[in-house]
Amino acid sequence: MSFSRLSLFVFIITTVLIGTNCSYYNRIVGRKNLVDGANAYKGRKFAEAERLFREAVALDPEGATTEGKAAQLFLARTIHSAYIGNRRETDRAEEAIREYQKVLQNDPKDQSSFKAVANLYENLGKDDEWLKWVTDRANNEQVPPDQRAEAFTSLAAKKNTCANDISDTDATKKTVTEDGKQVFKFVKPENPADFDKLKQCATEGLQLSSKAVELDSNSDSAWSYQTSLLIQNMRVAEMEGDTARAEQFKVQSDQAKEKFTALSEIKRQKEQEEAERKKAAEEAAAAAANKKK
Repeated sequence: MSFSRLSLFVFIITTVLIGTNCSYYNRIVGRKNLVDGANAYKGRKFAEAERLFREAVALDPEGATTEGKAAQLFLARTIHSAYIGNRRETDRAEEAIREYQKVLQNDPKDQSSFKAVANLYENLGKDDEWLKWVTDRANNEQVPPDQRAEAFTSLAAKKNTCANDISDTDATKKTVTEDGKQVFKFVKPENPADFDKLKQCATEGLQLSSKAVELDSNSDSAWSYQTSLLIQNMRVAEMEGDTARAEQFKVQSDQAKEKFTALSEIKRQKEQEEAERKKAAEEAAAAAANKKK
């Protein structure tokens, strides 16, 4: 092997070894920054935590390693917490949104980051940005069906509020007596534009909640809004004097309510069982600690 070829070979080997060692060193330093940053965060020393997490991110800006991904997420949460501590600093909220979006670029399935951005848009009063963000999530086939269902449910919830704000008022909800019983009778709002808006919100909302239950039939939240929006459509039909259609919506809403109630009970039982397991584990740990004394 000639001197020039030998020199080139040594240079390549040296470069690879240095690169490998740097990568290993960066991961060690990154892990230390994560631990120190987490301790600072727990102590509500957000400025220190942010500095440490930024240093960890700088070691792996692309989030190629587990440490890099964790640093990006922790940085976003730290900036978010700093904003919560002083909501007048809206630029911090905007910064947190950008950091969460970087997290989602690496992991589109990170539901906590998606929710955090949606929450921040709401806090900032950015309704258009919130709508686009949640709609894009609902239509994103790269994420699991249950996450898409949750996004559709959020959209449906907005439409339900829109409809209910119009249909559930003293002007539209009258108490009448039928067959000796007091019942509610729904009448059109005086302003035709309000009725048109009610119809639109009720119709679009039901479409959204139907997509949610189709994607995740075990979501109690999705079935809850399906129930509510079927009721909103029942009110619209009643306002229009379409008794048959109103009755059809009522039957469907009752069925949806049964589904929601059953799923809610299952969820309650699971949460209770989990709480009991956690309590038993804590008691066992305490008992073990007392034996060692």
